[in-house]
Amino acid sequence: KKQNIFRKRRIFGLFFIALIAIITILANPDFWQASKINSSKNSNNQTALADLNLLEVKGRAPKTGYSRDQFGKGWAKDENGCGTRNRILKRDLINPVENSDCKILSGTLKDPYTGKEIIFSRKQNASAIQIDHVVALSDAWQKGAQQLPKEKRIKFANDPLNLLASDGSANQQKGDSDAASWLPPNKDFRCEYISRQISIKKKYSIWVTASEKSAMQNILQN
Repeated sequence: KKQNIFRKRRIFGLFFIALIAIITILANPDFWQASKINSSKNSNNQTALADLNLLEVKGRAPKTGYSRDQFGKGWAKDENGCGTRNRILKRDLINPVENSDCKILSGTLKDPYTGKEIIFSRKQNASAIQIDHVVALSDAWQKGAQQLPKEKRIKFANDPLNLLASDGSANQQKGDSDAASWLPPNKDFRCEYISRQISIKKKYSIWVTASEKSAMQNILQN
């Protein structure tokens, strides 16, 4: 009998400890915040997967005729004379310092591709931060952009949705690669990166290759 009583007390004690632990976790606001974030990410991934299935799947067309000028000569300027590069720097940098000519002189970037922090100075290391086309222009050219009117290609090249301030070396490594051959080293950003590529391709009717689609699905599902 004493053994049975001891066993019951032990089970009750363990149950009580577990109950207190669960209550403590549920009472923590961070738990609900994390759950909310994860739920939002899952929802975004499902939306991206659905949009991906709407994209046409075809082989890559020849690069014949491609040049940067097919998407406009350099960065476009808005009605105030501010170039796209500076507008994206202003959007993406923390505490950007801007002069009267709309040029960003300094700031700090939390680089999405590598996860590292980069101190930007136009005088000292202007090339340390580059503006990346999330869907590369050459890649887009080979997957439908060559069929777009010139005006729409210029819009594609200057669309804030398709632009990210990023680490210069990471951007150089990416080149004109698609998701099948390059992904951000920062794994925490990969789902957002892929979702953004899908949104851009959907917006401008740019297709994906079979290997590219497979790579995108793998990231969003895992």
